[in-house]
Amino acid sequence: MTADLTARLLVTDLTVGGMTCAACVRRVEKKLAGLAGVTATVNLATGVARVSHPVGVAPGDLVTAVERAGYRAALPAPDDAEDTADTVETDRGDIEARRERERLLVTALLAVPVLVLSMIPDLQFRNWQWLCLVLAAPVAVWSAWPFHLRALRGLRHSTATMDTLVSVGVVASFSWSVYALFLGGAGRPGTRMSFSLMPSASDGMAPLYLEVAVSVPLFVLAGRFLEARAKRGTGAALRSLAELAAKQVSIRDGNGERCIPIGQLRVGEVFVVRPGERVATDGRVTEGSSAVDLSLVTGESEPAEVGPGSALVGGSVNAGGLLLVEATAVGADTRLARITRLVTEAQAGKARAQRLADAVAGVFVPAVLAVAVTVLGFWLGAGADPQAALTACVAVLVVACPCALGLATPTALMAATGRGAQLGVLVSGPRTLEALQHVDTVVLDKTGTLTTGHMTVAGVTVLPGPLGRDEVVRLAGAVEQGSEHPIGRAVTAYTRRTGTTGPLPDVTDFAAAPGHGVSGLVEGRTVEVCAPDGRLPHALAEALAAAEDAAHTPVLVKVDGRARALVAVGDLLRPGSYRAVDRLRRLGIHPVLATGDREAPAVAVAAALGVDEVHARCTPEGKAALVRRLKEDGARVAVVGDGVNDAAALAAADLGIAMGDGTDVAIGAADLTLARGDIEALVDAVRLARRTLGTIRVNLLWAFGYNAVTVPLAMVGLLDPMVAAAAMSSSSVLVVANSLRLRGWRPAPSRGRGHRGARGAKAGLR
Repeated sequence: MTADLTARLLVTDLTVGGMTCAACVRRVEKKLAGLAGVTATVNLATGVARVSHPVGVAPGDLVTAVERAGYRAALPAPDDAEDTADTVETDRGDIEARRERERLLVTALLAVPVLVLSMIPDLQFRNWQWLCLVLAAPVAVWSAWPFHLRALRGLRHSTATMDTLVSVGVVASFSWSVYALFLGGAGRPGTRMSFSLMPSASDGMAPLYLEVAVSVPLFVLAGRFLEARAKRGTGAALRSLAELAAKQVSIRDGNGERCIPIGQLRVGEVFVVRPGERVATDGRVTEGSSAVDLSLVTGESEPAEVGPGSALVGGSVNAGGLLLVEATAVGADTRLARITRLVTEAQAGKARAQRLADAVAGVFVPAVLAVAVTVLGFWLGAGADPQAALTACVAVLVVACPCALGLATPTALMAATGRGAQLGVLVSGPRTLEALQHVDTVVLDKTGTLTTGHMTVAGVTVLPGPLGRDEVVRLAGAVEQGSEHPIGRAVTAYTRRTGTTGPLPDVTDFAAAPGHGVSGLVEGRTVEVCAPDGRLPHALAEALAAAEDAAHTPVLVKVDGRARALVAVGDLLRPGSYRAVDRLRRLGIHPVLATGDREAPAVAVAAALGVDEVHARCTPEGKAALVRRLKEDGARVAVVGDGVNDAAALAAADLGIAMGDGTDVAIGAADLTLARGDIEALVDAVRLARRTLGTIRVNLLWAFGYNAVTVPLAMVGLLDPMVAAAAMSSSSVLVVANSLRLRGWRPAPSRGRGHRGARGAKAGLR
């Protein structure tokens, strides 16, 4: 439960049980909305009601309101009892699934002989109908009891749901069959009955509908069993995220090494991560080095090399050596917990199409009951056989179910948000997917979004001579290790990364001249790393021109007073930036570069990426104004950023997108987070959004179209009730199965780098 300070409302999630269709969803929402100041969104697929309510409305009042509507409700477990509650909930779910499976198996054993005997006249022995009655009675009563019970609860609360339709259909068909056997002549020994998929009247004898009385519960139970299994599949990604959280952790302190529950770990404590183990929580490496697999947490496919000082994400896997890690965040503050929370909140929301479907379903079931009664009266008034009238009435009751309507959107959203989380794309809700589908302009920040966000050596040009390249780089790194300037740190880091083993040599007579560079004595040589000055040898002059063209900072290395090398330092493009911009353009999205940096670096980056519209030296207010101007021109704008200076623009856009390695302010203002810190994930997000909305449209088209076709067929007597039961059950299963296809969605492979990208890459690495 969280507080929204701006609206002075509390937000509480309730677990709701007993819902079977969109009409149930509508009923719960209306009952909760009947409380003063309360609004609620109920998700059929997850069984969760997200309720916004004033402080004066207690959570217990919400539970009572749901129970008064005829459903079960429970509050979320406290944080310290969360693991126990999850275990209990899992056990309860397993027990319930086992009971449903047993009910389905018993129903099938009893129903199949009735169906076979009813459909194949050659197998109808003397008094076969009485055996069918004995077998059908437990199905109509015990197997269908959950439907009868929920229908009675609905009647008590003056509401009707899918269970009402099923219950009435079963009771009507079984009651008519009992009448036919005892009073209608169908119980005479030697009686035979033919079967047809098209309803027909019998001659002088009331027909039996025992096959309908058993097939409706059988097909509905089978459909719900398959539907429940499929829905568990749509939430598999969320469960896999939860399973990444460690249960135990080994810590080291003054008492040595010991194993404790993860809930007892505190910030600042040091814990051990052995090879192959999962990192227990977010932390900073204090000792050891290794490669860490982040793919399950952020979607990043390549392992990251870590060492002392490196940040680690809880849930990642240590693929190499032993690590000692200091915990920097625990519990709900970890990155994995935030990712899980984002996915959960996204799955609790509703798309516009689903809100429309729920509104339709709210009046659909009462309308179907009215239509069924009308059909029965019309057929009887027209002089038709009573059995034909009953057949049409029961078929209408059974075939018209809004279950598929209620599942069309939430199952697709569950599958899509879970798949997105696996790929490092975290959406805040269904509206984000809807907005992302329609975006036609994206405003890209430069530093930290298209570039790495920190100074890096882009290239080194060394003159031939007695000092080789490695030696010149080693001397430059040694003298720069005493500098706190970003360029100095970049040169030192490059030296350590490119083959220098052991500590760098000591420096004496170190001196730093602001705006010029540093100098010192290294192993008897005077080494100076400074800004280029005077005439340079031809090779170094060419390197200087190339660095300036790429908007990099050139640094000259002098040894004993002679120019020996030129180092180009700059904020390099992320590896996938060109591919991302190129693929966005192919998707019909216009890229715009907006940065607070100088014009020269901005133009250089834009030229390398092929971006035509560039806005340099943008203040935070200027970025927000640019977004508003683009929106006024009719564009649907998304903004991608990673820093505090991007927060205003992210909030002003139709869709705010934050880099996962950006600041908390930017992530908080965004609607979508690219967890793996890779701009190419934006392309995956756009394509996944379009595929998801396409899937939802297909689901809703099927759900509406199914009822539009089958209900009229049932009304005119062209649909057998047994066929209606099978069609109704299959419609829900097909909708969920279509949504499950999103779990296997894969991003399109990146195309090769084009000519412009190659030229830009050479300019940066020369």
